[in-house]
Amino acid sequence: MTPSRIERPSPNHGPRPEGARVELLILHYTGMPTARHALDRLCDPTSQVSAHYTVDEDGTVYAHVPEDRRAWHAGVSRWRGLGDVNGRSVGVEIVNPGHEFGYRPFPTVQMTAVAALCRGIVARHGIAAADVLGHSDVAPARKEDPGELFDWPGLAAQGVGLWPTPSPADDAQANAGEVNALLGRYGYDPAEPRALLSFQRHFHPDGMTGSADRETVRRLRALLRLTGR
Repeated sequence: MTPSRIERPSPNHGPRPEGARVELLILHYTGMPTARHALDRLCDPTSQVSAHYTVDEDGTVYAHVPEDRRAWHAGVSRWRGLGDVNGRSVGVEIVNPGHEFGYRPFPTVQMTAVAALCRGIVARHGIAAADVLGHSDVAPARKEDPGELFDWPGLAAQGVGLWPTPSPADDAQANAGEVNALLGRYGYDPAEPRALLSFQRHFHPDGMTGSADRETVRRLRALLRLTGR
């Protein structure tokens, strides 16, 4: 069943930088008590925030900003050594109250709609699977969303993003400095102390310690091997 789509334009957008290519897809949770609160804020000209789309818990997709325009969703952020994530990304908000208002799992119907929407975005812009990211990946000092309950492996199984499957080749140990370098190779800001925790929130949610345990290193090495980074 195709999820319904509703046009809910936001005035909060601007031109992309000259010559900029959409190369990132950034997923957020709304982090507000209800979908109505989130939609009102994303479309309020005084809020100075927006996204290209919002996906409600029942799978309804709200379209806010055309993909050829720069929405204001990522704030101060960085990926693969470059800032201005807004200028080179599409942003999708996913309705969930977030850690402040009662964080909960994302319903299956919602995740199915997210996957369908994102497959289209990725195809239109040629976005690499490794560049399908959470807000916490590009802004680890400030953000936790979409969080450790987000179904990244399920999304990857539906053709959006990556999920690591370590092999014996990924078993080599690494000290803290080496792990930091590996995170930088993948795309994280190696100067950010919370980058490792953000990696775990995305790729190893059962091991969110902020310390590089063996499984964290295995999954990081598996991703680097998979992407050739």
